[in-house]
Amino acid sequence: MVEVSNELIYEILKSVQQRLDTMDRKLDEVKTELQSVRGHMLAMQTDIHNIYSILERHDERLDRIERRLELTDTVQ
Repeated sequence: MVEVSNELIYEILKSVQQRLDTMDRKLDEVKTELQSVRGHMLAMQTDIHNIYSILERHDERLDRIERRLELTDTVQ
């Protein structure tokens, strides 16, 4: 059986520490990318909201034009 020495434990702990440092850096990269994706999603949501607002205004204008030209079917 292999004898466990302080040097062996120290080397293993150093390798574990290096791996943890690498994982921390990678996790920071993932967090940054996730924040970027969130920002793009919010921008798209805002754009879609603005498009719907514009379409609603166009729809209201079209309704008004149809009423003025008497093109609408009035159901009573």
